[in-house]
Amino acid sequence: MTSRTNRFGLQVDTALASFIEDRAIPGTGVEPDAFWKGFADMVDALSPINARLLKTRETTQAKIDAWHRDRKDLAFDAKEYRSFLEHIGYIVPEFGDFKIETTNVDPEIALIPGPQLVVPVMNARYALNAANARWGSLYDALYGTDAMGSVPIRKEYEPNRGAQVIDWAKAFLDDVLPLAHGSWTGATGLVIEGDSLAVSSDSGRSALRDENAFTGYTGTADAPESIILNNNGLHVRIMLDATSEIAKQDSAGISDIVLESAMSTIMDCEDSVAAVDAEDKVIAYANWLGLMVGDLSESVNKGARTIERVLNPDIAYTAADGSAASLKGRSLMLVRNVGHLMTNPAILDRDGDEVPEGLMDAMITVLIAMHDLNKTAGMRNSVKGSVYVVKPKMHGPEEVVFADRIFTVVEEALGLPKYTVKLGIMDEERRTSANLRECIRAAKHRVAFINTGFLDRTGDEIHTSMEAGAFLRKDEIKTQPWIKAYEDRNVDIGLACGLQGKAQIGKGMWAMPDLMNGMLDQKIAHPQSGANCAWVPSPTAATLHATHYHRVDVMARQNEIAAGGPRGKLEDLLTIPLARGRNWSQEEIQAEVENNAQGILGYVVRWIDHGVGCSKVPDINNVGLMEDRATCRISSQHLANWLHHGVVTEAEVLAAMKKMAAVVDEQNSGDPAYQKMGPHFDGVAFRAAVDLVIRGREQPSGYTEPVLHRRRQERKALA
Repeated sequence: MTSRTNRFGLQVDTALASFIEDRAIPGTGVEPDAFWKGFADMVDALSPINARLLKTRETTQAKIDAWHRDRKDLAFDAKEYRSFLEHIGYIVPEFGDFKIETTNVDPEIALIPGPQLVVPVMNARYALNAANARWGSLYDALYGTDAMGSVPIRKEYEPNRGAQVIDWAKAFLDDVLPLAHGSWTGATGLVIEGDSLAVSSDSGRSALRDENAFTGYTGTADAPESIILNNNGLHVRIMLDATSEIAKQDSAGISDIVLESAMSTIMDCEDSVAAVDAEDKVIAYANWLGLMVGDLSESVNKGARTIERVLNPDIAYTAADGSAASLKGRSLMLVRNVGHLMTNPAILDRDGDEVPEGLMDAMITVLIAMHDLNKTAGMRNSVKGSVYVVKPKMHGPEEVVFADRIFTVVEEALGLPKYTVKLGIMDEERRTSANLRECIRAAKHRVAFINTGFLDRTGDEIHTSMEAGAFLRKDEIKTQPWIKAYEDRNVDIGLACGLQGKAQIGKGMWAMPDLMNGMLDQKIAHPQSGANCAWVPSPTAATLHATHYHRVDVMARQNEIAAGGPRGKLEDLLTIPLARGRNWSQEEIQAEVENNAQGILGYVVRWIDHGVGCSKVPDINNVGLMEDRATCRISSQHLANWLHHGVVTEAEVLAAMKKMAAVVDEQNSGDPAYQKMGPHFDGVAFRAAVDLVIRGREQPSGYTEPVLHRRRQERKALA
């Protein structure tokens, strides 16, 4: 039985209550009674609104389902469809032009385009690595991955490969930080002359082409340890250590080139974690507390050594003008709360019902962030006195209005100035993307982030239009007009609403952490699209993706896009990617079903059995993919759609699930903690995966959380 403590009518899990009162509150200036009363009042006032909004989702979906069923034998009429969506309030009227009024936004959000990490906050090591990924070794990123087209052959250092790394990096410097004369490749030394940098070579000395790119140095002017340059707002540290093995290969004595990499990191309490009860929530909140206080640490075993991971300090340096200066040593940290859907047994309301988890996250994560707000020096997250909360899975402007109200209530309860909390609106639900302008207007004093997310957006696309017909195969869906309209409109609307210089416009994840050569080739499209941040799967990927933001001046690109006028059309966005007239072979159908089944099983078995909410999961071709609930949502909804429309039968789906369970079991055979799903296929994890498909149509908005949470709680009870 769960031990609970009464706090102003709330029945709070005792472990969570102790964490909040003994660890989270001290140092914030908030009195425990004020916290609990404010929270209880918020639950009383806002829970009914939360429930009403969820009911609106259901009734709206029912109307859309009925509309499609009534017209199943008729030709699709796009104008009639849009008129219907407007009639039922799914699409709302757009009012006049406006600009967001967000203030006190940190430069990492407003002014410096760059990579963004998203990590499960429940994993302290990942969280620390991500926060510290503000800086990353370009040499290491190139040497240890396939970024240059191949991977290292041996564990010991290969001088030939090291020479390739140096050549690649010097060519990069020539592109983004060129010399007035000559090339970085021929450099033989770096000399600080007053407030300038000179680069020596056999042909003499050269300044930088842009002399303002010289920011400063560490060490002394006569013997610098590093030279700091800047380009497009991002810093580059050229490390000088003549004793290192790499520097001995370099004519200029350069030992490394370190790039400012992950400018921001989303510490995730949502899609990438498996937090189903108070025990899990305490882990998440405790790690967030450690990040905000600055004392989070984690012991990591490296062979015979144990390394204590902590947050990196700021970097003190001497500026070009001789003054003392510093660079931030850590990413700016945002926190992603859960959406409006789920409740959590960690806290029960006055009637004994679970409270909405979104309210719990809002109150507790902002309380914890006050530790950072109260700092005036030292290791700070926000130097502007703001808290950045990313709010996912909102359906349309009314739900954004509700999110804005939640944080107003939180600010009042905690004694914070209004609009201290900045809001990230994830443009990943169909109704939000169709009404993005009005969603931004609904929180125009808070918006600091919008982004696109193909996976969740496609999952919602399938569920919303479930009754319209069978959908295309997943790889075909990516080629349809609505995707380009979705990506273009997100940027166009963000710029039209004044996000430039005040907020992030983001793009989605590169899901293949082992394929960095492909990422370097393709992901430059994100800054070229006008997005000033985009998600990457690892600190190494952040360093490599940072090279794109040196090559593309995103702010200038945004100006070009804004001058060209709007691109994506709402009509294209509303085009449903149906498989009209497609006659797939049985082999094509089988391949699609097995691919979906394998992805679901590979993710779900770790979620249910081990509580791992995000990990690198081998796909059907043994390519490691970063999987979270968004990937699971699209795959499960796609199979549910094909099942509903008779493309496959339930028996065929179950057969594919069992066949792929054997594949997943084999892929995990090297993990001693792994529990096989076969040959009986009666475990909690396998049943959860089947539920997601067979009962996919009845899941709210096609979300995976209800099934996963229920089954994970069942699995934990068996432990």
